[in-house]
Amino acid sequence: MIHFLHTRIRVSDPEASIAFYSHLGFEVGERKTSPQGNQLAFLHLPGNEHFLELTWSPEYKVAVPDDLIHTCVGVPDIIDYCDRLEQAGLEIWPGGWKEKFSSGERKMAFVTDPDGYEVEILER
Repeated sequence: MIHFLHTRIRVSDPEASIAFYSHLGFEVGERKTSPQGNQLAFLHLPGNEHFLELTWSPEYKVAVPDDLIHTCVGVPDIIDYCDRLEQAGLEIWPGGWKEKFSSGERKMAFVTDPDGYEVEILER
């Protein structure tokens, strides 16, 4: 069986990105420098095999096209999870998400990381 192992995204400020993803529940594993001189940070969600690799290169300018790239996390209670993210200062969108979830609409929300990557949040 083939396993999907990781996703790499380029970031402009590794510490800001690590702080953002830590709010989402990711934990930092290994940090190292690649043979090409890139700074790498490997983040994982406990209990998941797939991980997120953050890559910073001093000469690379990060430009994320709107609505092209996103990751997604599944959470058991989206209202509680989004409440905690808002308390940590993250903006949840679309606006009025709590009212929509209470009315029975699909429970899906988004946050945007410091470089513009979207993270979709689904209740699972």
